Amino acid sequence: MKPGTGATCWSKLLKIGSNTDRCGERESGMKPNGNNAMASAERYPQLRQVLGDISGAFADLGTFLPLVIGVLTVQRFDPTGLLVGFGLFALLTALIYRRPVPVQPMKAVAAIVIATGIGPEVVAAGGLIIGVVLVLLAVTGAIAALSRWLPQTVLTGIQLAVGLHLALAGFRLMESDWLVGAIAVTGLLALQRTRFKPLAALLLLVLATSWALASNGGMPHLSPGLYLPGLALPAWIDIGTAIQSLALPQLPLTLANAVLAPAAIAASLFPGETDRITPRRLALSSGLLNLCLAPMGAFPMCHGAGGLVAQHRFGARTGLAPAVFGTTCLGLGLMLGPDAVALLGLLPMAAVGALLMIAGGEMTISKRLFDAGPDGLAIILLTGFVGVMVDITTGLIAGLSAELVRTWIRRLKSGAAPSDQ
Repeated sequence: MKPGTGATCWSKLLKIGSNTDRCGERESGMKPNGNNAMASAERYPQLRQVLGDISGAFADLGTFLPLVIGVLTVQRFDPTGLLVGFGLFALLTALIYRRPVPVQPMKAVAAIVIATGIGPEVVAAGGLIIGVVLVLLAVTGAIAALSRWLPQTVLTGIQLAVGLHLALAGFRLMESDWLVGAIAVTGLLALQRTRFKPLAALLLLVLATSWALASNGGMPHLSPGLYLPGLALPAWIDIGTAIQSLALPQLPLTLANAVLAPAAIAASLFPGETDRITPRRLALSSGLLNLCLAPMGAFPMCHGAGGLVAQHRFGARTGLAPAVFGTTCLGLGLMLGPDAVALLGLLPMAAVGALLMIAGGEMTISKRLFDAGPDGLAIILLTGFVGVMVDITTGLIAGLSAELVRTWIRRLKSGAAPSDQ
């Protein structure tokens, strides 16, 4: 088999095409320097891109793992249904967008489930309700109208808040083992200037997991087989509980951080494809997939803005990244079932936190942040500060309010100008 043949097959399967490959070449910034390995990478850009996609596919595990492991410790949740749901959601996302659009558990729902012990039937009802609302917002055009109305200062502020959230989440995960976290950060930064840059995240996770296995005395006991998800069908009483306890707290966060923010960030990462990852499409895909997967025990899922940043930062450029992630989740759920939890628990959280901290830190340093005027910068900083201190939705409201005040003041000044002359 010739070098790059496997990469070509993946590109054809996901319909990536030559334009995507060129985009990947341009964004990676890799230039020939006489090094044989680097020259080989330049000679086979598709192979280099596949390596970047595989590495980036697991770059946002810092968001995925703590929530999923936390939810699975609550009794009566089926690991098979949860992991198969993530797998199918991610694989379909890869086919729909053909870009590294991530799949993450809905954070507010996960936090409430972990804190209160709400059962799978209520969670399934929550997924169905949130799915219906997202589909309605997409098909009526309400979400598209909202996205057109958002000013650039507010969108940049949301991007700042997401980046700070990622960095802080990574910092908190590193607290579990500062030595491992420091080594991981140092290693990741060092790899950015080498030919192993496309594999930085994957190399880190492999080395960290190997260290964990050596420290714990080897692999945990696993019982491979074929595990199929069961049904989680909600009763009418579960729907009322889900609306009050899950849907109302989650929906504002989903709209801001999993619909509007990812579309804005994707527009800056892939400027030539603004019609592919739009708020309407993100809301529609999230809604329909949650509607289809919730009855089989899947956890409510969305497309997180932070995951998009993290995956792109560590090399993901095409739909291969969510396809690799989805295949991994599907395999773990179907082949290991309940034992998958023990396997996922092997990954050192401090190493995963290093990925998030670096990706989040880079996201906060936006060109628009430095190009904005004094009043625009004030709105960006206000949106980002409130988004970090409270949540993304409140930050969005604060930014919009400040932008409305700025517009009102400008109109007053323009109206008062003739009378002063």
